[in-house]
Amino acid sequence: MTKARLLRLSVVLVSIFMILLIIVYWDNVGTAHFYLHTSFSRPHSPGAIPGITTGEAWEALPDVDEFLVKLLSSSLKQNSSVSRKTEQLLVQGSNKPVVSNLEENVRGYDWSTHNARNSLDQEKLQIERQRTLREFCANSSFTFPTKERSFDDIPNYELNHLIVDDRHGIIYCYVPKVACTNWKRVMIVLSESLLDQGVPYRNPLDIPREHVHNTSTHLTFNKFWRRYGKFSRHLMKIKLKKYTKFLFVRDPFVRLISAFRSKFELENEEFYRRFAIPMLKLYSNHTNLPTSVSEAFGAGLRVSFSDFIQYLLDPRTEKMAPFNEHWRQVYRLCHPCQIDYDFIGKLETLDEDAAYLLQLLKVDRLLRFPPSYRNRTASSWEDDWFAKIPLAWRQQLYKLYEADFILFGYPKPENLLKD
Repeated sequence: MTKARLLRLSVVLVSIFMILLIIVYWDNVGTAHFYLHTSFSRPHSPGAIPGITTGEAWEALPDVDEFLVKLLSSSLKQNSSVSRKTEQLLVQGSNKPVVSNLEENVRGYDWSTHNARNSLDQEKLQIERQRTLREFCANSSFTFPTKERSFDDIPNYELNHLIVDDRHGIIYCYVPKVACTNWKRVMIVLSESLLDQGVPYRNPLDIPREHVHNTSTHLTFNKFWRRYGKFSRHLMKIKLKKYTKFLFVRDPFVRLISAFRSKFELENEEFYRRFAIPMLKLYSNHTNLPTSVSEAFGAGLRVSFSDFIQYLLDPRTEKMAPFNEHWRQVYRLCHPCQIDYDFIGKLETLDEDAAYLLQLLKVDRLLRFPPSYRNRTASSWEDDWFAKIPLAWRQQLYKLYEADFILFGYPKPENLLKD
């Protein structure tokens, strides 16, 4: 009788373990590549669990972390061969862009070559950018909201910009108006998170824009709680420690100009109803506004850049709802003082930075970064755009975005902040 009970108990335990293993495997976590070696990760011995060394490093892991590491690495050997076969299929796709969006039709693509690509010492540039960020994050005299909180203090809903590619061990924090559409396309190709007639996309530009920004397309940190419950933060920390983390930033004031141009100078129904109507009512004293953006544009009713700046500075804006992601500060989107980023790219050097990053990630043979838009909003436009904005407003606006200027090494725009 005792032996029978032990046998039944053993069967139950083995079944539970297998169910957990199957759930993890089929939930598209990418367990086979959980500790995939990249140029940023440390080499590991063939017999060890990738990314985990024996001795102190292993012993220092909490029990839950140790269990998760072992569980998630259990199918490494089987799935790594599948990954290699899939990567062999990801050859360079067509170079012809698919233009299906109004904004992309208006602005077009720049397919010109960039001879300056080799002129930058990318390695030194990255060291300097990371040093600047870490120094100011550690500087107690430099403060801004949320700086002092820990990663555990960040609510899940604020982690929705961290996109995870488990196949290649990459985490990308996307910042709207900083080439995020094309970087999202790259992440879709690498993670194979979207299929076209049953086949993963191979060329980033083949992916329709509406699919790129569909939240269901990407695995982001804020989705971990629904998948893994109480284990979600442990998994996040393991991935943050082992994966290559990157983001791209831009001059904060130029990013605001770009956001205004794309969301209020072009007909955008969503942004007209959510933002333009309140701005026109509050700051331009308009009443009985049209319900559609096409009617409003036809009647000459458009939000001015001055209205937009007033909206950003209005204390009521943040009380009603957090800044929209297109003008929310980078430190609020990507938490650079809580997450130790391995690579900091800038839109001002996008072509060079993108090429270098793809090489470091060892995926440059799989794809090329999509080309830049023509007539990209330039820093030289700042004086013209802010010419009619009162000095006091400019100074307040700088304080609002000061942390982004300082953390990412952008010079203070003195010419805009003085008479």
